[in-house]
Amino acid sequence: MGEILLEVKNLKKYFHVAAGTLHAVDDVSFTIEEGRTLGIVGESGCGKTTLGRTILRLIEPTSGELTFNGRDLRKLNGGEMRYMRREMQIIFQDPYSSLNPRKTIAETIEEPILLAGLIPDSDKRFMRVLELMDTVGLAQRLINTYPHELDGGRRQRVGIARALAMKPKFIVCDEPVSSLDVSIQAQILNLMKTIQRDMGITYLFITHDLSVVNHFSDDIAVMYLGRLVEKAPAEALFQKALHPYTEALLSAIPVARIHNRPERILLKGELTSPVNPEPICRFAARCNQCMDICTREEPPLIEARPNHFVACHLRKPMEA
Repeated sequence: MGEILLEVKNLKKYFHVAAGTLHAVDDVSFTIEEGRTLGIVGESGCGKTTLGRTILRLIEPTSGELTFNGRDLRKLNGGEMRYMRREMQIIFQDPYSSLNPRKTIAETIEEPILLAGLIPDSDKRFMRVLELMDTVGLAQRLINTYPHELDGGRRQRVGIARALAMKPKFIVCDEPVSSLDVSIQAQILNLMKTIQRDMGITYLFITHDLSVVNHFSDDIAVMYLGRLVEKAPAEALFQKALHPYTEALLSAIPVARIHNRPERILLKGELTSPVNPEPICRFAARCNQCMDICTREEPPLIEARPNHFVACHLRKPMEA
């Protein structure tokens, strides 16, 4: 077991909407060890992106605890949080909309260094920009180009270089490859793995693609309508999922063979509304193994196997 870098405890983020209170992130708890990757997976609208931004306090949490490197993030004021973000960065989903179209690649990468006052000397800043471009595989001839002149893969490399400019310990990766071609996805994922190995960076990797998260993550947490329904080491989750929703997700992964293909689990029924949800299992309306208790009680997240947690009434806690 390594040292815990990030601890999230009972984190909640609610939004007030016309129909009531939307539970975007609801009582989520987990830890990430230094130098490891936790993948957050789930369908669109389950709260993955809101979770990542709430951890960085780009969105203020409704309640809960956020402890990063031993410090309580919720107790930090604006100036202290701004300083802390040197160690906590984010890579956005859309590399084009996250880059300023009026700034060159060099100016984009240099901007966080300049704002933080890390390198006052302009010549040294320029050398740092070149170093970062080399790290992410950007040719120096692109230094004066603008985002619209680059393809998606190169734009995302600029986003990664900008995130690395502050020498962070932790990066939230918000679906960083979902808008890229498959071949480019592999290049970016391999680059991020290399950076993690060389710099010891810890990732929170948000995605809806289970094939990608299996390749990239050490541990995987599955979200459904704002709650964690399963969390386990990647290998254990793919060997034997314990939650019916995770089983359905795994069955949807394309398999490159004609015969002996695993049977698809088709989810039927209506999605439960995340606005003013009842204290029951939120997956009950779509679950083919639903029991009476599922429509009466909300299942807690319990440890059913060593380091394998699940929120399902079908599973029993592991014996001590």
